[in-house]
Amino acid sequence: MAVRRPDARGGRPRWRRRAAGLALAALLTASACTAPADANTSLTAREIDAALEHRAAAVLARDQAGYLDGLAPGAAKFRAAQRTEFANLADVPLESWTYEVLGITEQDGEWATAEVELRYRIAGYDTAPVATRRTLELSRDGGRWSVYADRPAEGASDQLWHQGEVDVVRGAHSLVLGVGRSEEELRQIADTVDLAVPAVSDAWPQSWARRVVVLVPDSTESMAGLLGSPETSYRGIAAVTTGEAGTTGKRPAIADRVIVNPQAYATLGSFGQRVVLTHETTHVATRTSTSAATPVWLSEGFADWAAYRAEDRTPDLIAPELTGAVQRGDVPAALPVDEDFGFDGDPAALARAYESAWMACALIAERWGQEKLTAFYAAVGAHPKRDGAVEQAMDAVLGTTPEEFTADWRDYLSERLG
Repeated sequence: MAVRRPDARGGRPRWRRRAAGLALAALLTASACTAPADANTSLTAREIDAALEHRAAAVLARDQAGYLDGLAPGAAKFRAAQRTEFANLADVPLESWTYEVLGITEQDGEWATAEVELRYRIAGYDTAPVATRRTLELSRDGGRWSVYADRPAEGASDQLWHQGEVDVVRGAHSLVLGVGRSEEELRQIADTVDLAVPAVSDAWPQSWARRVVVLVPDSTESMAGLLGSPETSYRGIAAVTTGEAGTTGKRPAIADRVIVNPQAYATLGSFGQRVVLTHETTHVATRTSTSAATPVWLSEGFADWAAYRAEDRTPDLIAPELTGAVQRGDVPAALPVDEDFGFDGDPAALARAYESAWMACALIAERWGQEKLTAFYAAVGAHPKRDGAVEQAMDAVLGTTPEEFTADWRDYLSERLG
């Protein structure tokens, strides 16, 4: 996922890549009679799965009474919270909503704790589901399991409707879901994404959904809550793109979401907002061609190239930090490595990394052509591993080597920025 922070001087945005992982541990009671214990756990999982099917059906049918019927009768506070959460979802156009029981982590007679995966799709926008893990606590009464607690699993995060009533604004190519934001603000974001989608499609002509879902929480703190990270990680960051990188055809990607930080986004002018959302939309478009084999300089450089290619800005204005370095005689010796894109380092060095990546993709587009640039991107992402991916793609698509390309790129920097 790429994240963007506006430069304090009003210059080009800065970026950070973030990855998150989640481990699930199943705790089964050990005893001399392990087979009956396993059988009992399996039966409980099946019973809970059946109960959650009714819960999911109620969500899709907008059946509040049916939804509340699946909750433990005595959990008054939880029922009130769930009634509000259900109402918050009212305007969200859902196509699917399913649960899968991943494991029973605790069970003691008539109560159990289950780890489940919730998967849902937005109608007309998601070609793959959003997946999020939840921890449910349930009680059984008369053979029926009812939910009395529902929270994010360890390492997971809440969804937008957990934060408040979701307002929905539709664009030609966008669906903007907001909490605590004005309709005018959400409409402006939708209009900007509607401009970004055709621009990205022109830069990336390969097949993609050409539809983008954008989430706009009410604050930076709420944005961090959606991402399961501390608020300090996102102060000043205008937007992020979430999703699972492409898997080179082995399995479908998880749906992307562009998440806007309303405070930071508002500090940008129309140019900065357009660049931010075009960059993020590029990540959505290229997701299925992006894999662990794709270096950060290529994914971020291509997204910047797509965002800036139609803008009336000279290279020195787009890449001020790199321009200053080149004019001081400090031409980078090599393309930036993944670690150079870390947010915790020197902001100027981070800006030079992004600018260097953008110039590398600009060089390919200028010298070999746009078709070769997109083919190169796809070829790298299709490689089964990081080692050799860039080398093989440069040879097959560009007819060059990393060493020759680096030399050409350094000359290009000197010519364009010196």
